[in-house]
Amino acid sequence: MTKKVLVVEDDPNIVDLLEIHLKDLGCTVVKAMDGEEGLREALGGSFDLVVLDLMLPKLDGLEVCRRIRAKEMHLPILMLTARTEEIDKVLGLEMGADDYLTKPFGVREFIARVKAIFRRMEMLRASPSKHPAASTMQYGALQIDLDLRRVALGERRVELSPKEFDLLNVLASNPGKSYNRSKLLDLVWGYEFEGYEHTVNSHINRLRSKIELDIHNPTFILTTWGVGYRFNEEL
Repeated sequence: MTKKVLVVEDDPNIVDLLEIHLKDLGCTVVKAMDGEEGLREALGGSFDLVVLDLMLPKLDGLEVCRRIRAKEMHLPILMLTARTEEIDKVLGLEMGADDYLTKPFGVREFIARVKAIFRRMEMLRASPSKHPAASTMQYGALQIDLDLRRVALGERRVELSPKEFDLLNVLASNPGKSYNRSKLLDLVWGYEFEGYEHTVNSHINRLRSKIELDIHNPTFILTTWGVGYRFNEEL
């Protein structure tokens, strides 16, 4: 089935490059040159992916991403940024971007990320729920609703980005099982690249900051020293 991709980027050279390679993957490409146009397209169309630049005229990529997520649309977003500061990447992921690439990036890496996102979405459609008999997981005050993709601590709803939710789902579905960073990259992001383990670390840190009362002494997501992370099997 042909995939429909929205590219929101104000550099025509980058747009042309992305369009060529997306079409090679069999995608239909819609282009927007500023944030306002990109937001209108994203909210009004039916897309399989949005490739979203961070620095845009009229409305920046962070605000576009935030407004898309405010509509509770499970639309995959791959954010592009020319900035190298970690804070910009963190902000993008906090706003709900599924992944990011820092310019300049290699074509091979861009294609791998796009394929990984498509593969994950196809898996989700093929298997809407791996827990048909138990769509809600409860661990103490932490409640995870798999169908609605909602998380709560007691009466308080916890706002998670799509990848934070997926990461929590993998860990909480298998309490006590330790995952190394490469395995989590493969399961949650759908790709395995050496050097991108920091993506897992930053997501774990943000996830802990949202669900743990004390991030220095976590209750739910534990570190397995020398291996990676696991969900507390004693809850």
